[in-house]
Amino acid sequence: MKRTIKRIFNPIGIKHNLQKNLNRIKNPQKTWTRIKKLTFRQWLRLLWRGFLIFLFILVLIFIWYSKDLPTLSKLKNHKTAESTQIYDREGNLLYAISGEKQRIFMPLGDMPDNLINAVVATEDRDFYQHHGFDARGVARATYYNLQGRKVSQGGSTITQQYVKNALLTSRRTFSRKIKELILSLEIEAIYPKEKILELYLNEIPLGSTAYGVESASQRYFDKSAKELNLEESASLAAMIQAPTYYSPHGNHVDKLLARKDYVVSNMLDTGKITADEAKAAKQQSPQFTTLKESLQAPHFIFYIKEYLTEKYGEQMVEEGGLRVTTTVDAKAQKMAEDAIKSGEKKLEQNGANNASLVAIDPQNGQIIAMVGSRNYFNNNIDGQVNVATSLRQPGSSFKPIVYATAFKGQYNPASILFDLKTNFGNYTPDNYDGNSRGPVTMRFALSNSLNIPAVKALSLAGITESIQTAENLGITTLTEPDRYGLSLVLGGGEVKPLEMAGAFGVFANEGKRAPITGILKVTDSKGDVLEEFKDDSKEVLDPQVAFLINSVMSDTETRRSIFGALANNLMVPGKTVGAKTGTTQEFHDAWTVGYSRQISVAVWTGNTDNKAMKKGADGSVVAAPIWNHFMKNYLKDKENVAFAQPGKVQKITVDKLSNKLPTNDSPETVSDYFASWQIPKKEDDIHVRVKINKTNGKLATEYTPENLIEEKLYTDIHSERPDNPSWEGPVRAWAEKNNMINKAPAEKDDMYGSLSDMPAIAITTPTNNQSLSGSVEFKATASAKFGISKVMFAVDNVQVAEDSETPYMATYDVNKLSAGKHTLAVFANDPNGASANSQVEFNVLADTAGPTLSNITISTVAGSAIISFITSEPATSYVKYGLTTTALNSKSLTEENALTSHIISLGGLTSGALYYFQIATSDSQGNLTSSATYNFNAK
Repeated sequence: MKRTIKRIFNPIGIKHNLQKNLNRIKNPQKTWTRIKKLTFRQWLRLLWRGFLIFLFILVLIFIWYSKDLPTLSKLKNHKTAESTQIYDREGNLLYAISGEKQRIFMPLGDMPDNLINAVVATEDRDFYQHHGFDARGVARATYYNLQGRKVSQGGSTITQQYVKNALLTSRRTFSRKIKELILSLEIEAIYPKEKILELYLNEIPLGSTAYGVESASQRYFDKSAKELNLEESASLAAMIQAPTYYSPHGNHVDKLLARKDYVVSNMLDTGKITADEAKAAKQQSPQFTTLKESLQAPHFIFYIKEYLTEKYGEQMVEEGGLRVTTTVDAKAQKMAEDAIKSGEKKLEQNGANNASLVAIDPQNGQIIAMVGSRNYFNNNIDGQVNVATSLRQPGSSFKPIVYATAFKGQYNPASILFDLKTNFGNYTPDNYDGNSRGPVTMRFALSNSLNIPAVKALSLAGITESIQTAENLGITTLTEPDRYGLSLVLGGGEVKPLEMAGAFGVFANEGKRAPITGILKVTDSKGDVLEEFKDDSKEVLDPQVAFLINSVMSDTETRRSIFGALANNLMVPGKTVGAKTGTTQEFHDAWTVGYSRQISVAVWTGNTDNKAMKKGADGSVVAAPIWNHFMKNYLKDKENVAFAQPGKVQKITVDKLSNKLPTNDSPETVSDYFASWQIPKKEDDIHVRVKINKTNGKLATEYTPENLIEEKLYTDIHSERPDNPSWEGPVRAWAEKNNMINKAPAEKDDMYGSLSDMPAIAITTPTNNQSLSGSVEFKATASAKFGISKVMFAVDNVQVAEDSETPYMATYDVNKLSAGKHTLAVFANDPNGASANSQVEFNVLADTAGPTLSNITISTVAGSAIISFITSEPATSYVKYGLTTTALNSKSLTEENALTSHIISLGGLTSGALYYFQIATSDSQGNLTSSATYNFNAK
């Protein structure tokens, strides 16, 4: 072995003697003479030994550079960096996330043959024959270079190009070329040609950040590489040699088209297309896309990227080739952008430079649209800041969350809150318009966004409890309750528009909250599913409470009381929607958050630098038109879905002030919805009707005389917190001003403390069931604590006499009564009007005697006579007369009425004749009395 090496390095038999060699160098003539004397065999030996030396050196070089190259296993496991693709919910590409290289992997089997053939024909037509190094290609390129001719195909094979781009740098050094050759040979040994070609076509740079044919195809043709036609495939292959120079977005498109034709010619030369196909392809110019300066849904894209990076890491997102199907709806996104654009004029008029809109599906929490600013590319408004996920004060749009907290208890939409200026302890809020309205229902207060009642609602519901409700609804940012205080209900705590849309979505979804998500599915580069959307909604708010809020938030007519025509911006004709506006102090922020069963939308408007807008730029003016524009378009072709009323919720009529069941004395009632635990059981106790002693105003007792008792209606109003002077004072002042302080007495009547204080009376004559006839005397005795003012006698409920002095008596002719039983009642009154009574029954004997006649007088005039008389009792009478005592054949008319004083006229008498007459009279019992016969001379 030693000898062999020695001979290798001493090819002409010269010993390794340094001195001898130096001598030969000093005497070159002698050396040259000796070389010329070499025989053919010696020359063969010399060339063989030279070849061995070259081979040995080459092996050493390969060994030396191989130590820094990837091992065989590493080459097999090498993974090309691949862009993460973000798609909308319909599968349309939105954006590709990458580092410096944007790459979308595509299997070779999905690539069109024309593209594969175009690349092979132009870049390495001997690709399927060589083993990673093409000596003929190198020779050809060298020859063309020496001849100064244009080189359209380099000496590097496709395998070498892959190695250069994927595994090495592009620096032109001897060492890099050696490494490239070594790795090319190794790769050819590892992979079949199809795999090498697949790796190459997914690796090659094709301009800007586009790497691989799929990324380039989407960039330059706005479609997948699998859809490329012949001329488009040839254009893509033409770019490989100089991607920047031949870029469709550069200044040499004519050169690109010329090289495209060259690629087509190569394909024809290699027999991959026909002459007709080549001719047609050269006549066609591909339709390249224009350079895009904007992104689709940019704020949403980077919201998704941030989520992916946090979950999977930055390297995985930029190089892992994730396929991300998102929830965004391209049509809804366009509607959202159009809605923002529609509001630009009003924004400018009101001193606002920015707006944001975010929409989610309340049924599943999926983000449907997200516009984070008016213009993502406008640096003057910090357009890249995503306001939809930024902290902003919500103003009054937070109120429904507080009222929902109150509705969890006994408060309901019909509950009364007093809209009166109230000091809450160094905090005295005002309503937006500066007015106060006295007692208002919670429905009215929330619908019309009254501030004072809202602060009371928060105080009653509890700050901690309201923040807990907000957290249950998905709001995560309210972490400083002590700082917010009661101003929380007016927007004192910062929230994100996205989370507000989610919170209101819980109302829309009948109390169920679905976590907000922008992801439908994520797969890795192999197609394995890393995550996929699943419905994870759960009930976080009682459906009855959600319905109460929905009922109020969709009540446009109540809202018109204060909002007037502006209420139209919060309604969508023919659709059931709920909405709430919000405006922060001094008009820094203006909101509208609203929803239907299908969509929940939050709109924020204002200035990015938090500069105040113009006075009057409130949510209903600036934000609501944007919200309305989007909702009308989004719901236009969708079926109206009403907010479902839970079975346990009842609509009940209650007294307005007491919120209890009305009575006949309730002057004003309201009808509204009540949750099952709020159903009123008690009756109105603010408007109270009680019995009092009208002489002293005290509560009547069982001893109060009936005639002194009076029923009276009282109205007694107190504040929501009667024990708090700051709350109670304004309410009592208002009640007094409106004549409503009229408290029912609590003290019982003490004028008549017992029965002994009442008048007492007893009938002494007649006794009970005594038989009477004719004229009798009724007698009674009476006494009272305050004396007797009068005693009244009544027969058969008809007063017949009255006496005020003892002895108390009355004379009465019972013969006026029919025979049988009758009642005598005697009443005694004291000076206060208290009374007592007693009664007995008596019998009237049958009357058989007729009336007694008296005072009979006769007066005559010519041809007539007048007969007058008196009867002892009312009676009807007539007169019989004639010329003889036995012939009283004439008769006067019978009186129509029973009288005691009678006058009867007789007419048609003969002058000078003597007439005889007799009076006949009958009482009410039919007893008849006839007088004696009298006479008179007629004149």
